[in-house]
Amino acid sequence: MPLLEVIQTRQVSASIRLTDSTATQVDQYAAFIHASADDVVEQALAYVYLKDRDFQDFLKTPQAKQASSTLRIRRAPANDAAEPPAKKPVSPASSPAQPAAFVAGSKA
Repeated sequence: MPLLEVIQTRQVSASIRLTDSTATQVDQYAAFIHASADDVVEQALAYVYLKDRDFQDFLKTPQAKQASSTLRIRRAPANDAAEPPAKKPVSPASSPAQPAAFVAGSKA
């Protein structure tokens, strides 16, 4: 009988926008608990979902199953061995403004 049980979970990469102060606090909390920013966001959301009784009730309704996806999931390339497409140079005037911060382990 093994001493450890490894539970494999499927993870996705997603891009979210945060205010500067929230992004800073995510990083500070990660340092405080010696974890990654990804872990802080994951655990904070899991905690909120678990503790919010109204949300738990909502999950039991047909509306929850019909909720549209608004999270910006980063899709992995279909063939990891393929070369990435060549990038075209972008002039500063035509590039979109960067959002304040991303939580995928780094700030913008």
